[in-house]
Amino acid sequence: MSLDLYTPEISALAIGNPYPERLVGAAGSAEKRSPICGSRVTVDVDLDGTGRVAALGMQVRACLLGQASSTLLARHAIGRTPEELAAARDSLTAWLAGTGETPDWPGVAIFAPGLKLTARHPSIRLAFEAAAEAAEQARAASKVGA
Repeated sequence: MSLDLYTPEISALAIGNPYPERLVGAAGSAEKRSPICGSRVTVDVDLDGTGRVAALGMQVRACLLGQASSTLLARHAIGRTPEELAAARDSLTAWLAGTGETPDWPGVAIFAPGLKLTARHPSIRLAFEAAAEAAEQARAASKVGA
């Protein structure tokens, strides 16, 4: 494994999550776990009246990469639609698999040194997968009461 992935920038990102607490009574919630390392990320989402993420909460019990990816997701998720979060998840997955371009998500290129380290990809994807699923749940919940 290349130590180039474990940079001071990744370490700093790992401790900067702006939403480190779960949301009480969230409209959508999803937990994802990496079977390789056991990292676990839970994302809670509330949407506003226009269907955009208005509140976000996270519980991150993950390796350094999972923590850093969670922070990167959290810093830019507010104001996004469920479709935008799903697109970010899908483009991140494709990029890590070598079948897509660098995702259009601020700062994601920090993970470029890990492109060839496939065992690390699940940890990098966790927060994006959980956020997309939680946002979709929140949207479905809002349609039930509509």
